[in-house]
Amino acid sequence: MDKKFAILGDIHSNIDALNVVLDDCRAQGVTDFLCTGDVVGYNACPRECLEIIRGLGCPVVMGNHDHYVSSEQNLADFNPAAAAVIEWTRGQLTEDEMTYLANLPFVKTTMGITLVHSTMDNPESFGYVFDHLQAEAHFSHQVTPLCFHGHTHCPMIYEKQIGAVYRIDAQDFKLPIGRKYFINVGSVGQPRDGDPRAAYALYNPKTREVTFRRLEYDVAAAQERIRLAGLPERLAERLEIGR
Repeated sequence: MDKKFAILGDIHSNIDALNVVLDDCRAQGVTDFLCTGDVVGYNACPRECLEIIRGLGCPVVMGNHDHYVSSEQNLADFNPAAAAVIEWTRGQLTEDEMTYLANLPFVKTTMGITLVHSTMDNPESFGYVFDHLQAEAHFSHQVTPLCFHGHTHCPMIYEKQIGAVYRIDAQDFKLPIGRKYFINVGSVGQPRDGDPRAAYALYNPKTREVTFRRLEYDVAAAQERIRLAGLPERLAERLEIGR
């Protein structure tokens, strides 16, 4: 059977968005899943989302929220809203779930595809890539032709040719042979590109095609979960504006 990958990232405990994405994956004939990290954080269903992702048995890399939740890192210098969610999430997870998160790798290569949450030049620092100049350092460490990442919550394509790196707006794209690609798949659970719909990407290795998917989900239900959990109101509000 020909493979068709779904690449999910920045799920951020949003079970309503994740379920819609998985339904779409089944409709699209997905055979394999990959995850670019941040399964937890920001939203109100960390255990439910972790259970689903672990059940898929797919490669998953460490996101910054996965790391902060499962480590003893002091949160004194954090944004108060982010710190509040991290503390709350720590209290929701079992010891086994915390151990799972703590043992996630920062970089994973599988079937000729590399996964990282942020960048490969310094994956443990969780630096952001918003333009081609910031992608330059990453490409010096990327060995495979294709690497998927997340972290910014904004879908984007970065292309490495001899002597130059280009930023390409997210679009359905056929990857030419002989170039390297660093592709941000966007966020399932908290998009920040002005589009509140859940985002993920498909990859067909036979045709070398990447497809970006955007899906409506029940934002109001996700907001209600946040409010019932007593999490910061800002986290509920941003879901409906995609920022």
